[in-house]
Amino acid sequence: MAAGNAAPDFSVAGKVVLISGGTGGIGMAFANAFAACGATPILTDLKPPPEGTPFRYEPLDVRDDAAVRALAAKIERLDVLIHCAGRLIRHEEHQPEVFADIVNIHLTGNMRLATAFRPHLARTKGCLINIGSMYSYFGAAMIPAYAAAKTAIVGLTKSLAVAYAEDGIRVNAIAPGWIRTEISRRGREEPAFNEKVMARLPTKRWSEPEELAGTAVFLASPAAQLVNGVTIPVDGGYVAS
Repeated sequence: MAAGNAAPDFSVAGKVVLISGGTGGIGMAFANAFAACGATPILTDLKPPPEGTPFRYEPLDVRDDAAVRALAAKIERLDVLIHCAGRLIRHEEHQPEVFADIVNIHLTGNMRLATAFRPHLARTKGCLINIGSMYSYFGAAMIPAYAAAKTAIVGLTKSLAVAYAEDGIRVNAIAPGWIRTEISRRGREEPAFNEKVMARLPTKRWSEPEELAGTAVFLASPAAQLVNGVTIPVDGGYVAS
């Protein structure tokens, strides 16, 4: 705890950070940022990272209860858990089976990881960082499951922040704006959709995954010790406009 005129402590050096969906654009940007700050990232995903990636990789399907529990048993120490794993399927999420699968990945998968790694985070007084979306705040006709899950992430973040406080665990979320990743590629390449986004977005550009990383590092640091149960839009002012 900072005292007197001591400078805020933004350090995450020495922390172990598990990132689901870690080989994707946002997950890898987070891993690189934490590593540059002296932390040790562990990546989980369905696909391995590119050859030569310097981080530990553990294959994981966040829809698999047994696999999540097995991974938790393999990892001895954890300070920060970030759930980045996700997908969306435009025009198909009105089908109940597709809807259920998308919600399983984003929302139930988040709960699986949180439950499995709560003991680890309790031992280190660590933190959980969930990933919301701009669709946490408004509807999406083509991707209702994704929007529903991301809206629910806001409520889950609040609920886990209250539930886990007794263990000294903080729980927050980041709601990325319009980020240049593979998951957003179809939207970026659709002229009508891209024009609609740019018309509202104050920055008038798609952001890079690396631009989210500073918020994640801050939330994992002692400087954020009183930040709990909130979802922070990192969106270039889109929600505000």
